[in-house]
Amino acid sequence: MWKQAWSLFAEQEEDDEELQDNLLYETDDLCSLSSTQRLYAFGACSLAGLVCMLLSTIVFAIPIKFAVLFTFGNLLAVGSTTFLMGATRQLRMMFDPVRIYATAIYMGFVVLALICALWIHSKLLTIIAILCEICALIWYSLSYIPFARAIVSKVTIRLFDTEI
Repeated sequence: MWKQAWSLFAEQEEDDEELQDNLLYETDDLCSLSSTQRLYAFGACSLAGLVCMLLSTIVFAIPIKFAVLFTFGNLLAVGSTTFLMGATRQLRMMFDPVRIYATAIYMGFVVLALICALWIHSKLLTIIAILCEICALIWYSLSYIPFARAIVSKVTIRLFDTEI
């Protein structure tokens, strides 16, 4: 019995490694970067996004600078996966029917946060837009994890459902 379970687990690991290899090598014809260079670019872009988001907390008292830095870091972190799978596949996955609404809402709040910060210059609206952007990013990220949005929805309903 354990041998069967172990063989299933080993097959799953091989499938995962095969999928990872396919993701990295599928974009070989799209760009001249090797898979190692793409991994480094992914790491650098993710790190730059994280640094921008962390630096934005320093200027939290100035919501306009905070919104620009935070949103730029957000876009860098989300866009970093383009190095792993290519722009075409990234866009196809973003606009997949499962996550098209989450993508549209997230992008809408990114644009709204920048508009509130750069054109309207409203601190309150900028903070509200950034909070909505964070919530939309979390919901968008959960769309990549199987059953995560359903579980979060059920937990939220149970936590906030009150009997009157």
